[in-house]
Amino acid sequence: MRNVIVTEFLSLDGVMENPTWTFPYWNDEIAQFKAEETTSNDVLLLGRVTYEGFAAAWPQRTDEASGGRYFNSVRKYVVSNTLDKAEWNNSQIIKGDLLKEIIQLKQQDGENLVVHGSGMLARWLMQHDLVDRYRLLVYPVVLGTGKRLFQDGAAATLKLVETRAFKSGVAALIYEPERA
Repeated sequence: MRNVIVTEFLSLDGVMENPTWTFPYWNDEIAQFKAEETTSNDVLLLGRVTYEGFAAAWPQRTDEASGGRYFNSVRKYVVSNTLDKAEWNNSQIIKGDLLKEIIQLKQQDGENLVVHGSGMLARWLMQHDLVDRYRLLVYPVVLGTGKRLFQDGAAATLKLVETRAFKSGVAALIYEPERA
């Protein structure tokens, strides 16, 4: 059975939107942390907006070091009721009964399903208790405004399973939901 892993870049105040503010902090430690995600999963689960951004950016990158080889070849499921076609290599659209479709994906044999960005999808997965792990990179910036991973009214009890502090001031926090 597959796990759903939500991986996000977050500011200290929880903003995840348009993470160009993370660029000054990128270093080999963070690159290694992110590379671990690519070696432990074989499927991406993306929302439409993130998919369209990735599909515009990644096809031009084909080398291993940038992650291009991985992102261009990995299987991608796009959750969207508005997208008509997904032309980026190995992409398939999921429509209709999303809960049923994602539960079926989780029940398949294989490695993890990883959600990058995709705020609306991540929040929907949380609401339906489908997230098995959170891999959060928390950056030492406060943005004040923007879309947040955990919106007002969201409730969760999480168990911290791993932490790492990077020289850049970024903290990696890995959580799993505590389920009754």
